[in-house]
Amino acid sequence: MSVREIPRTTRPLDPATVEALKRLQPGQRVRITQTVRVGVRSWPAVVTGTFREFNVLATGLATERVAEDDIIVPVVHFTKDNQELSSVTLDENSKLEILS
Repeated sequence: MSVREIPRTTRPLDPATVEALKRLQPGQRVRITQTVRVGVRSWPAVVTGTFREFNVLATGLATERVAEDDIIVPVVHFTKDNQELSSVTLDENSKLEILS
């Protein structure tokens, strides 16, 4: 899938994140910021790395009932600075920045 073809996801992404995904090329440095929330506490989680690819993960309930049960989430695959291969699923609060 071309990065420029951003598929429909269950929850809409932030428009700035969609635009960054459209411009993103393999080998570019990225910073992804997400909000982690546990109970009433929340804090930012930031990760940086080298972009590898973008795709979507289609998942759903264990039983096939109706199409609305499907959950489609965007996934960014990248390599961390320590050479660890990693992936992050994006949500409507995720922020993706191109660093280079």
